[in-house]
Amino acid sequence: MPRSNQTGGPWGSGPRRPPDFEEYLRRGQDRLGGLLPGNLGGRGFALIALAAVVLWAVSGFFRVEPDEVGVVLRFGKFVREVQPGLNYHLPYPIETALTPQALRVNKIDIGFNLRRSSTLSDVPEEALMLTGDENIVGVDFSVLWKVKPNHVGDFLFNVQAPEGTVKAVAESAMREVIGRSNIQGILTGARQTIETAVQERMQKTLDDYGAGVLVQQVQLQKVDPPTQVIDAFRDVQAARSDLERAQNEAQTYANRVVPEARGRAAKVIQDAEAYREQTVAEAKGQSSRFSQVYEQYKKAPDVTRQRIYLETMERVLGGTDKTIIDTGGWSSPGVVPYLPLTSLPRERATQQQQPAGGN
Repeated sequence: MPRSNQTGGPWGSGPRRPPDFEEYLRRGQDRLGGLLPGNLGGRGFALIALAAVVLWAVSGFFRVEPDEVGVVLRFGKFVREVQPGLNYHLPYPIETALTPQALRVNKIDIGFNLRRSSTLSDVPEEALMLTGDENIVGVDFSVLWKVKPNHVGDFLFNVQAPEGTVKAVAESAMREVIGRSNIQGILTGARQTIETAVQERMQKTLDDYGAGVLVQQVQLQKVDPPTQVIDAFRDVQAARSDLERAQNEAQTYANRVVPEARGRAAKVIQDAEAYREQTVAEAKGQSSRFSQVYEQYKKAPDVTRQRIYLETMERVLGGTDKTIIDTGGWSSPGVVPYLPLTSLPRERATQQQQPAGGN
């Protein structure tokens, strides 16, 4: 049987009255006034309020470290940047300050992890890439980056996870560049070209995102084929090295032999030209001499004929040891017999060398 409500209240009690806030406030003031020294009363509240205001105003001071840049937000909106040192902003909640490490150079490793013991641990899902000639190569590289000057606001508000974004962009740019290159160039002398291309591609992509990130350098740490086929690739590289060495040796031999052959050929040509010039000059001289002799012969045939005869006999008999004199016969008394005086010393020396009892 339901309980009768004799008092008229809904829960079996009398009617509820609204709380007396003035009474609560008065009691709080009395208690606080009892705690203050000297029982200051209303003056104490004024001092407390003043102290609170001072503390609130002082809370706007903040310090920016040397590798940081301060960013001041007013009701959550970017207002300005401040440099390292002691700075001030309007107290919370009007303004707040963020101090990202915008001046520090950050490093991201892709394709490997550097452990505390300074050993490298490969990350195949990041390192393995496909080249333009459909070969697989493992690329380990590092990216050095920092916040772009005067773009700290973009760095804080345009990208949610800057480090992860930089890593994803770096891996994508590297895969694009490797996909356009042949494995031979990647494994040999194209490191500088690849680093420059990846850096330019990363910077363009991050600028399109408005990330406020500056890519300072891309460093290739290791470029190798997969572990399963690295021995075969090394054999191929050794064969290519042998081929290049043989080509260099052949080129060196050609560079030595060809100039020598050209020198000998030039010498033969010069000798032939000299012989030709000499022969032509002698022929011209003989022809000129014959012409001159002929002119003299026409003027005095007998004298010229006699002179030619004497000159001819002089050339013929000039190199012989015998002298032949035409006396015109044995009866001609005007010729003195020829005595070979040059042979007398040799005959006398031969007679002196013979022994004394030879007679």
